[in-house]
Parts: sequence; C-alpha cells; structure tokens
Amino acid sequence: MLTDLSTARCDLHPVTSADAAELHALWTSAAVRRFLWDDEIIGRERTDDAIATSELLFEKNDFGLWVVRERIDRSLTGFVGIWPFREEQDFELLFGIDERLWSHGYASEVGQAVIDYCFTTLKMPLIRASTDAGNEASVRVLEKLGFTQTRRATVNRLDTIFFERAR
Repeated sequence: MLTDLSTARCDLHPVTSADAAELHALWTSAAVRRFLWDDEIIGRERTDDAIATSELLFEKNDFGLWVVRERIDRSLTGFVGIWPFREEQDFELLFGIDERLWSHGYASEVGQAVIDYCFTTLKMPLIRASTDAGNEASVRVLEKLGFTQTRRATVNRLDTIFFERAR
C-alpha cells in the first residue's frame, strides 16, 4: 500500500525513481550530507538503491521514505520516513530538509505526519530515532516531536544519541 500524507504546507509521496535526481541533489548538498551520509558525497547509484529499498519497505511494511514537496509550487522540501538502521529490523524515523528551509518548522511538521501515520494507521507501539550528538537541530526536532532520549553511545566512531516515542 503506497500512502500519500499531507501537512498544512506539504504533500508527502512515497519516493519513486522519478524523484531520484532531485533527491540525489538534496542528499549530496553539503549541509544535508554532513549528518545524513557522514559528509560523504554519495554516488547516484546509492540514491537509486535507497529508492529501491524504500519501494520494498512499502510493499512489506507500508512505510519507507516519502519525498516532501511544497503544496503550492511542488518544489522538493526534503524527505522523511521510517528507515532500517544498524540491524535490518531496527527501524527509525529519518528526516532531512533543504537547508534553505531550516528553522521554519518543516522537519517537525513532516515528522509529526509520519508519526501520526505510524501510530494511527500502522498501530506501531513505539517509534525510534537516532542522530549524531553534534546535530543539535535534529535533537531539538526530536524533542519537539515528543521523543525521549534513551541512551548515548559511540556507533561507527560517531557519538550517537538514541530516542524513543511510545504511542
């Protein structure tokens, strides 16, 4: 089941190959890749692989990655989703917003849409998230979304903060 979501300002659609070029440009922008890809400039094939993984996740679990577009001009605002980290079944909330739109509430707006979908439609009892400790903006977004810090650990040489939010 592919589920479109919406917020006051944005429409969220499951990612498809039609989004690949714009998504790749966002993912390789300096500000977004800093924490998303640990500052690695990924090749286009990694974007294509992520889209394919998302499509499989939607087939199996009814979640994956959504592209976020401004409702008025349809421009790419960012992405949000539930994504496997570290272990295959360790799914976490993930989001990234175009740097030009930082500090305008988009991350919390689209994050809340996915949380509502997961709790209401998918009946998930718990949603997890994590971020690099240095990503203070994401820490603030997660706290605003009602997540509670559960632990802090070094993962792949990165100081990482883990969060949870129960239904």
